[in-house]
Amino acid sequence: MALPESTAYVLFGLKEVLEAVGPVWGMVTGNAPADPRFDVAVVASSTEPFACAGGAWVQASTTFAGNQHFDIVLVTDLTIEPDADHRGRWPEAIAWLAAHHAEGAVIASICSGSVLLAEAGLLDGKEATTHWAFAEGYARCYPAVTWRPERILCLADTEERLVTAGGAASWEDLMLWLVARFVSPAEAVRLAKIYIFGDRSEGQLLYAALRRPRRHEDRVISQCQDWLAGHYAEPDILARLVDRSGLSEKSFTRRFKAATGHAPLDYVQRLRIEEAKELLETTAEPVETIGRSVGYEDSSFFRRLFKRQTGTTPARYRQRFAGIGRTLPRPESQARPESQARPESQARPELEPCARSR
Repeated sequence: MALPESTAYVLFGLKEVLEAVGPVWGMVTGNAPADPRFDVAVVASSTEPFACAGGAWVQASTTFAGNQHFDIVLVTDLTIEPDADHRGRWPEAIAWLAAHHAEGAVIASICSGSVLLAEAGLLDGKEATTHWAFAEGYARCYPAVTWRPERILCLADTEERLVTAGGAASWEDLMLWLVARFVSPAEAVRLAKIYIFGDRSEGQLLYAALRRPRRHEDRVISQCQDWLAGHYAEPDILARLVDRSGLSEKSFTRRFKAATGHAPLDYVQRLRIEEAKELLETTAEPVETIGRSVGYEDSSFFRRLFKRQTGTTPARYRQRFAGIGRTLPRPESQARPESQARPESQARPELEPCARSR
């Protein structure tokens, strides 16, 4: 949803990232690109170009008066006064928002944009978050809403159809949650790695992924790579590679590096650490067990190698990525009734009140 008060930073950021879900991972890692997972449209009062907050020009795809229905509606942050009374503003947008909610759409807001959900009455009797600077003013105007400015993301209902995000930069957390819900948690992790979403204090290495090996014409090395993909955890792996190649160790090392760009040991270590990262993201196995499963009996060496390649420890890596996309906590009064419990195959563990992906 685009209004004259919308900020370009969030509006275009949302659009770019959603359109990238699917294709961008393959493009960056050298794998086959997947189809786009979201069909994104900008909706405004008119399709005529207009300047949003900060002067960037916006041209909407469709209008509030159109009859197109959307599965998800995202309300951007707004450049408005925190303590002003905004009741009665944006009547056309409010009516369109309420109609979409009534038709079953998921409605989400970022930062000050939660005022539109409150004005539409969608948050009455529910919990919501917003930028901390707006919470006091919104509480005066919308006392039926329980404002939780301490949260990054806040789920308002058991159906997971109303979610609000805190300050403007929390649109990143909202993206990860939406992608995890509508595509998969694995896709949300990939998105976080591509765009370096989250805590960046430890640098970029923990976000990096193993790129597809470059193409080459060395058939012997290619066959060794194919075999290695399924046997990288085996002991004496380098000696076995040399033996399979039929080359001398010196010739194998030279040809392997010329073909792949990596020394054999470096290549094996990268494969092993990439598998360890996936296991840390998707399982609760102890770090020692994961280390052994990828070929390292010495857990201390595994931890040192992992940190050298990713810039962080296995435990910290798990903390950073394993929580992405898991469902948000609901207020106790709105816990899902037993009869509406999510099937086991769809269950998602609970997060802390502040999204652990932060």
